Amino acid sequence: MALAQAGYSVTAVEISDRIRHSGGLADGLAPGSLAVHQDDFYAIALAGRFDVVCYWNGFGVGSDADQRRLLLRVADEWLRPGGVALVDVFNPFVWASWDGDDEHLTPDPAAGYDHDLREVTRFDPVTCTATDTWWESSDPGRPITQTLRCYTPADLALLLTGTGLTLTALVVGDQVLSPVEPRPRFSDLLRDNHEYLAVLRLTG
Repeated sequence: MALAQAGYSVTAVEISDRIRHSGGLADGLAPGSLAVHQDDFYAIALAGRFDVVCYWNGFGVGSDADQRRLLLRVADEWLRPGGVALVDVFNPFVWASWDGDDEHLTPDPAAGYDHDLREVTRFDPVTCTATDTWWESSDPGRPITQTLRCYTPADLALLLTGTGLTLTALVVGDQVLSPVEPRPRFSDLLRDNHEYLAVLRLTG
């Protein structure tokens, strides 16, 4: 929505029913500037190609093979020559530091938040996956768990092999980094940011 308001033509894909709340989002926008689809991005057929493909806060849900399959679609079907993909990637260094964290989120009606929730985070150092589990404090027998594959920049570069995409930059906090320049003791990536933005470009 923010991108459409900024004057870009946006095509959005969302598999969950949250997209049903998108009615009226295009009000006041230029015609054709926002198209919203409730669909699976592994299956949807989109017309044409795009200058930019964005994936916010979801890369890593599923297996390595799932991520590679999506990256191949980005490279082979969606990006125009010279296009760029901007992908949020879960950062294993910070998720590992959260292993065992148990949080209690209390209601804050003044802020419009009415839930009383518990959250437990675990991190598996062998598979480099974080498991995030939530439940209503009054109903601990009905937890909701998501498992997130985390990638170091080096692991992400290996995952890109054969996809037609190359990691050309990392955005960590407010800093833009080269993926090949060493940054020992760089606190933003080691301790401060639970995800980073990967800038991917078509190889050919």
